[in-house]
Amino acid sequence: MAYVKHWKENDKINAVEKQKLEMDGLEIFDKISRYAERGFDAIPKEEWPMFKWAGLYLQRPREEGYFMMRVCVPSGILSGEQAVTLARIAKDYGRGIYDITTRQAVQFHWLRIEQIPDIFQRLEKVGLSTAGACGDITRNIVGNPLAGIDPDELLDTTWIVEDLFRFFQHHRDFSNLPRKYKMSVSANLGNASNAEINCVSFTPAVKEIGGEQVKGFHLKVGGGLSARPFLAKTLNVFIRPEQVKEVAVAVTTIFRDYGYREKRTRNRLKFLVADWGPEKFREKLLEYTGPLPARGEEPVREWNAGYFYGVHPQKQAGRSYIGLNVPMGRLSADEVLELARLARKYGNGEIRNCNSQNIVLPHIPDAQVDSLLQEEIFRRIRVDPPKFIGYAVSCTGIEYCNLALVETKERMRRIAQYLDEHVDLDVPIRIHMVGCPNSCGQRQIADIGLQGIKMRSQDKRDFIEAFEIHVGGTLQGGGELNRKLKGKIAAEDLGRVLREFLLHFKEQKQSGETFHQFVHRVGVTQLQQVLDGILEWSQPRTAL
Repeated sequence: MAYVKHWKENDKINAVEKQKLEMDGLEIFDKISRYAERGFDAIPKEEWPMFKWAGLYLQRPREEGYFMMRVCVPSGILSGEQAVTLARIAKDYGRGIYDITTRQAVQFHWLRIEQIPDIFQRLEKVGLSTAGACGDITRNIVGNPLAGIDPDELLDTTWIVEDLFRFFQHHRDFSNLPRKYKMSVSANLGNASNAEINCVSFTPAVKEIGGEQVKGFHLKVGGGLSARPFLAKTLNVFIRPEQVKEVAVAVTTIFRDYGYREKRTRNRLKFLVADWGPEKFREKLLEYTGPLPARGEEPVREWNAGYFYGVHPQKQAGRSYIGLNVPMGRLSADEVLELARLARKYGNGEIRNCNSQNIVLPHIPDAQVDSLLQEEIFRRIRVDPPKFIGYAVSCTGIEYCNLALVETKERMRRIAQYLDEHVDLDVPIRIHMVGCPNSCGQRQIADIGLQGIKMRSQDKRDFIEAFEIHVGGTLQGGGELNRKLKGKIAAEDLGRVLREFLLHFKEQKQSGETFHQFVHRVGVTQLQQVLDGILEWSQPRTAL
């Protein structure tokens, strides 16, 4: 292919790009069964990174040979059979740990290479796959977890997401992108797919064409978080539902052929869009698609960051969906099996993952809701969680991730529980904790983002786990990234510092004022002074 020839002639491409020219990432699927027979030691170290294309990362320490696996779940929608299959994989091979990610996928831990072929067979049998869950490829396509049942959706996007996902999975023309590539498609009027932080997003729009009100999409490109975050820009085009695949292929082709391949830290689509600007990107897009109408109107309401707690009426008369809290997105395999049993007993078997790491049980007859909620499991997986536990998000952390600097999941759970015991607020506070700058926990869009670092201990003899605080993130009205406050907080002090910080918010906030509104009103400078006062008791430390 012409683009491959171009890369081979480019001496400036980075080492990973050179490796991808020698071996397409999807080829790892053909090798896994052989490595499973021979054992972990038979895998060449230079091929370890290629396992990402099969949804596999080596856990820390990598030399022990345990894998973390992600399974793609487009729009987060799982059938009952799929949910049971995933739970049994976790139970049989993953020490019973079942994690929901911020991209609606499911994640396992503690897997051995010898077990992978059987896991793949089980997944394939129920229409699931790990291809695209990781690697420089189209990732799991995020969508509206309420697609098809949502009273607040412009149109049902289930078929669009499924069609797109099946098209890109295992597609060798798009298996060697410059970097990871994240797509979302949602017609939810509350932006439940967090459109602005994806590489490409299709968002609900209407436009009058030929005297008719047409429902379709606007197109946002160039979003992404990590160490250098960008919010996606909206292009001046309107897209009909039947055009989504064509446009998605065009954007992906542009990224493949024009995206940067020199420095891994600048290879995301967001850097190309930032350099080109929305108008140039639109002009290039139209070279592939032909003319597209100009933008229409966006009937978007207040941002919903993937929280659907409680009992809500569906589009379908006499049916409800129930939003449930999964603390830090972590379930046991037995809990998933029980949820699947209840979903079959009371609904149609479906369990739907949200990008807030929570779940929805749909299709519950209204007359059965009260009986369902009396089930024992809903004492922990609650419809009405406390405000801090209910709005806390965490990445995987140092427990399993090779990139993380600090422990996150259990720490975030303990801190949220502590805050629920000591701070009573009339509004929820979204707190996101991440273990490294890559921000799988999406800390930049949180009310309070906590980023893990290392810093010197008080006696300066060693380094300890610590956190930086960022405040004021939102995706309301196009989005605003949170801003860092100066100061490093030792992990053991974090709960107490946050308590004092939030008590100040409680004392100074206006009635009904959200934390983001409060940050805007009082300003970051004042909040810095508040944090400085809280930290005065602490000896200065030096960050690593």
